[in-house]
Amino acid sequence: MTPHAADVLTLGETMAAFKFGGPVRLGGTATVSVAGAESTVAVGLARLGHHAAWVGVTGADETGALVRRTLRAEGVDLTWARVEAARPTGLILFESRLPGVDRVTYHRAGSAGATLTAVEVAAAVEAAAPRIVHVTGITCALGAGPAEAVRTAARLGRAAGATVCLDVNHRRRLWSDDEAAATLRLLVSDVDVLVASDDELHLVAGDDAVAGLLAAGVREVVVKHGADGATSHTADGSLHRPARHVAAVDTVGAGDAFVAGLLSGMLDGLDAGGRLDRAVTTGAFAVATRGDWEGLPTRDELALLDHAPGTALR
Repeated sequence: MTPHAADVLTLGETMAAFKFGGPVRLGGTATVSVAGAESTVAVGLARLGHHAAWVGVTGADETGALVRRTLRAEGVDLTWARVEAARPTGLILFESRLPGVDRVTYHRAGSAGATLTAVEVAAAVEAAAPRIVHVTGITCALGAGPAEAVRTAARLGRAAGATVCLDVNHRRRLWSDDEAAATLRLLVSDVDVLVASDDELHLVAGDDAVAGLLAAGVREVVVKHGADGATSHTADGSLHRPARHVAAVDTVGAGDAFVAGLLSGMLDGLDAGGRLDRAVTTGAFAVATRGDWEGLPTRDELALLDHAPGTALR
């Protein structure tokens, strides 16, 4: 193990996020934060007491400084992150159009994040010696270089004995179903844990997706059902956990919060039921608060949802 050994290493693009209360075309004020699926997972793990490292690229601009400052403040290891002076940091705009319905606009074409390379990811995997390598379909959608970086991380991580987790995390504004399927199915042979929503499973396997993935060597397939909870499938059978009931404020980032809880449970040696319990709990914290990562719980806060609504902890 190296001095920088990490519990979890993840890679991808983190953008500056502008959130509007109404249509962007009408102007008005916006809150500014950061957003990125993989860095949200890293923040969630750091808050739960794990050593999480993020590999990615930001621009040498003020929004890039915001990304780096935010992740460092949340305890995420940026040892293997890079600044690219020739490219801007990507942007994401959220506009609230109806209660519970947000429209997303990306400004990430030609961004610094799309310059992530397999070479730098390979170096990070070797140096970090992570227990878990976490990758997503989002990074694969950013271009040939990032897709190769994901394949390299999965291949080298598994070869080194790390657990490799793939969250399909399909973004149709970035690529088509056919493009996603062609790329993601090549990853399956190096994946130990696969996470997908019900409507994403067909991208990584055929009609009987769960059975096919388990037969292909995936150790655990975790299917997210949104408000209906989640199910874990292994060779030993299936296990379901309902979602935790909270007043939904903002569903953006809930899936990444779920994954943070799932991976935390793995690191803590919990069984399948315990991992799902933690995952639906961290997902509920995200749903109950605004922002991708702002409401993610610390370890001491995990039990807060066990209290009745209206409780004041004095």
